[in-house]
Amino acid sequence: TANEVDPTHGLGEFMVTSDGRGFRYSLAGAVALVAGQLQQAPVEDTADQNIAPTAAAVGATSVVTSDTMTVTVNQYAGGWMVVTVTPGVGIAYKIKQHLAFTAAAATFTLEDPIQVALTTTSRVDFIPNPYGSVVVAPTTLTSAVVGFAVNDLTLAQYGWLQTKGAGVVRNDAAGALTVGVTVMPSTSVAGSVRLATAGNPEVAQVLTGVASAEYGTAMINLP
Repeated sequence: TANEVDPTHGLGEFMVTSDGRGFRYSLAGAVALVAGQLQQAPVEDTADQNIAPTAAAVGATSVVTSDTMTVTVNQYAGGWMVVTVTPGVGIAYKIKQHLAFTAAAATFTLEDPIQVALTTTSRVDFIPNPYGSVVVAPTTLTSAVVGFAVNDLTLAQYGWLQTKGAGVVRNDAAGALTVGVTVMPSTSVAGSVRLATAGNPEVAQVLTGVASAEYGTAMINLP
């Protein structure tokens, strides 16, 4: 659980302990992570979706955009370029690296070669790795929830989020949680959980009674 400035595992790498708990390797984003708090993936950036590429032949290992993009160096490294409009629709390519760009002709190096040739009528979305630059789950989710912090992980450092098994969660102030109930992300306190209601993501099942605004134990069940 120690903070790491430089990564020692791949983002999203899954680890299971001998007692059945599961963890995902992650990078703290905009703020430091607090133990027991629920985290979500980076906020969706619609400006980097529905992007027009230049033509890319089968076997190419880089893609150049014709639309203007503003990205920081390796912002999408470890994430994916997803083809959303044919030709090539339905295929996701893992991004290896890229430079910073503030214009058209942004170039992205891929881990694997192009399988179906792209043309100027293709369209692609750039999707960050969900375990990179994670943030405290807000009261209105802006991405998918990805795990619970297991220690106070410093801003821009690497560590583990718990996604499976018995772990600590924080109850919001909506009322006590009883053993056996299922919980969802809180809609009133960031990073917290509350009794699940229909249509919301279920993140854990409570193992111990948890008083309002306190921490307790639950069986966490996230991908």
